[in-house]
Amino acid sequence: MIIRARTVVTMDSAPIENGAVAVSGNRIVDVGKFDEIKKRNAGEAIDLGEQALLPGLINAHCHLDYTCLRGKISPQKSFADWIRAINAEKAKLAAEDYVASINEGFAEAKRFGTTTIANLTAFPELVSQISPAIHTWWFAELIDVRSPERADELVDRTIESLKSVQNWGLAPHALFTASKDLYRRCGEIARRENVVLTTHLAESREETDMFRDASGPLYEFLKSIGRPMDDCGDKTPLEHFLRVRDSSTALRSARNDNDWLVAHLNELTEGDFDLLERSKERFHVVHSPRSHDYFKHSRFPFERLRTLGFNICLGTDSLASNENLSLFAEMRRFQRSEPGISPDEILDMVTVNPAMALHQQTTLGRIRPGFHADLIAIPCSKGRDVFDEIIGSDDPVAWMLLGGKQKYFWHC
Repeated sequence: MIIRARTVVTMDSAPIENGAVAVSGNRIVDVGKFDEIKKRNAGEAIDLGEQALLPGLINAHCHLDYTCLRGKISPQKSFADWIRAINAEKAKLAAEDYVASINEGFAEAKRFGTTTIANLTAFPELVSQISPAIHTWWFAELIDVRSPERADELVDRTIESLKSVQNWGLAPHALFTASKDLYRRCGEIARRENVVLTTHLAESREETDMFRDASGPLYEFLKSIGRPMDDCGDKTPLEHFLRVRDSSTALRSARNDNDWLVAHLNELTEGDFDLLERSKERFHVVHSPRSHDYFKHSRFPFERLRTLGFNICLGTDSLASNENLSLFAEMRRFQRSEPGISPDEILDMVTVNPAMALHQQTTLGRIRPGFHADLIAIPCSKGRDVFDEIIGSDDPVAWMLLGGKQKYFWHC
């Protein structure tokens, strides 16, 4: 199969005008000018016309469990109040509601050009009931705040639930809900199975108040439900994370920072940045611009993290704090807050960068021979910057090739 478009955006070099991509099975086999590709490759030719052809988008952080909570929770006075509100909504849901919610989320993400998603689920036992519509990394979100003595049992039971899944990882939820033993056990599994880990870190000011000052609404809420609070009152969340991560002998002897995909990092102190600069820690970071706005967090420290060499990705977070699963909308919102960042660099944050975070830099995120044939098409016009047009796209994608097997048409 040969796919021709006005412009092919490979993410490797300058866009190719009157370009084409040759696909065999589920892989890309050739890319270049249309006339050259026709000479080198046989097969049906599909002409997409005035479209930009680019890699399918990668959502680096999402909770599809909560697609059904869109618009259900208004912004709260505190992060602790939001936790109470989402817990109240979750109490109304049954297993079949979560299955329907996840399936609805997959369909919506696909409509907006996402072909790969890093999805955190609090219900790994439901994964076997779901056939994802797109490539999925399932991260089991783990919380043991009410029973930290059972951390090992929780992790082992979760891995049993995920054994039929090709791409999986573990997600100790956050330092305030997951014990040190839970992080330790997840780290051991990551080393043994070579899987990615993800966690929420330094998300809110209340998290900083809790760990550094032993005060604030989150501190009081967790204390009221019986969480041991003896780790509060001295260090920032980042300091705690680095200490917890390094506490295992196995991790100290063979640590790989690339195993961690850290969500948020909204609230970092000057001391945190000094620590990062001295220690050279370089885990992957995912930012969710619209969810960030919903919670009114401090300004995301993009430039400082980028200057330190962090690989920064974008994600949609959940629809309990967002309006839809469009990565185009996330790119536009990020562009408004960081107008000095070029559109092509922003597109990296939903293609090349998350592919690296998922250890898939040789298979996803680019149009290159040998890579997965995950492609989407966006209308483009002669004379306009193609990257501006991509980021400005506001409608469901017109055309998609997923794994080289199927084409989807929503509008043309």
